[in-house]
Amino acid sequence: MIVVDTNVLAYLLIPGERTALADQVYQRDPEWLAPALWRHEFLNVLRLYVRKKLLSIAQAVELEKRGHDVIRSHLQPTSRRVLELSFQSGCSGYDCEFVALA
Repeated sequence: MIVVDTNVLAYLLIPGERTALADQVYQRDPEWLAPALWRHEFLNVLRLYVRKKLLSIAQAVELEKRGHDVIRSHLQPTSRRVLELSFQSGCSGYDCEFVALA
């Protein structure tokens, strides 16, 4: 099981220079886990691609559905743990959601 950051999911599903590497990770262990926050972050990534006219809205919707096939488990770390990690590391609360889950 791998707790995966939203960017890695985007690299896997949106063809680009990092897709092959993300696919290697997925093939090694296809049980990917993320906090529920992943969906909101991924929608924001897809929005950016649509805005830049790199994807159509229909393609973005399809990729979001595929994201749910990849990220099957959604667990929530405790707010306390996220805040502790954020203050200890100086990283954002968003990033620490993933770290706390891992």
